Amino acid sequence: MTTNEMTATFGVQMGIRPKGYRLPESTHLGRVRLQVADLDRSLLFYEKVLGMRVIMRSADSVSLGPHGADREIVHLRQLRSARPVPRRGLLGLYHFAILLPDRASLGRFVAHLAEAGVYAGMSDHFVSEAVYLTDPDGLGIEVYADRPRDAWRYDERQLFMTTNHLDVDDLVRSARGEHWTGMPPGTLLGHVHLYVDDIDKAEAFYHDALGFDKVVWSYPGALFMSAGGYHHHLGTNTWAKGAPRATDADARLLEWEIVVPTKKDADEAAKNVMAARYEAKPENGEWVLTDPWGTSLRLVPEKK
Repeated sequence: MTTNEMTATFGVQMGIRPKGYRLPESTHLGRVRLQVADLDRSLLFYEKVLGMRVIMRSADSVSLGPHGADREIVHLRQLRSARPVPRRGLLGLYHFAILLPDRASLGRFVAHLAEAGVYAGMSDHFVSEAVYLTDPDGLGIEVYADRPRDAWRYDERQLFMTTNHLDVDDLVRSARGEHWTGMPPGTLLGHVHLYVDDIDKAEAFYHDALGFDKVVWSYPGALFMSAGGYHHHLGTNTWAKGAPRATDADARLLEWEIVVPTKKDADEAAKNVMAARYEAKPENGEWVLTDPWGTSLRLVPEKK
């Protein structure tokens, strides 16, 4: 259900739109690019634990996606000297989130983790059910499945989200005894969640300048934003406030992609970001933007 459909259904506008430029409703995410210390070690995790498939590999990088599709979700780049993420975290990536196509797939994934003896955190967010892991460098990962949009609830204009206990037994039952065979077709990058040190600054960049809608704004220490009425394409939080920024010497998020319908949409978004006096650089028909904490994102026109 799009934002316009929700408006017609509920009679009010959901979320808070930016006052100026607004990202198109069909905006979605593309891939994340990560810096890791040991490509072979990371591949063992991303293939065997997460169930991703190698699409392409070179000496110091690899592209990964779901089985049965050539959609790249994760790109790993090796830097042998990269420092692991400290326990407290660094300003930059909190986690990136892989969206499975259905609840049964998530149930199979959870059963697979149990069989493999892999520890994971788990939460019920009302709009979704989620599993949390860290890769060998300490980079945060969420694997989740959405509940149907018509089951979501709103408190006036704000989407209702929670962090509650996940009913793991019921989730595993949804798999109907089928075994995990890797991330299925239809898997994609659902959202990115970032550590920042100031929510107002995050709002100014990602909502006012870039054009995401605010969707959840009263969650303690966090702000969730999206396009097209989704529960969030981007989360920002101050839960690591006081930590240093991730640098080129760290295992880190190098870049994440926002996919818009056309090059004109990418140009308009970048123009609005630059008008707000943030950095934006053109690159091969795309735009690379830098947020106030040095995290890069790429505006990419949809490939037809």
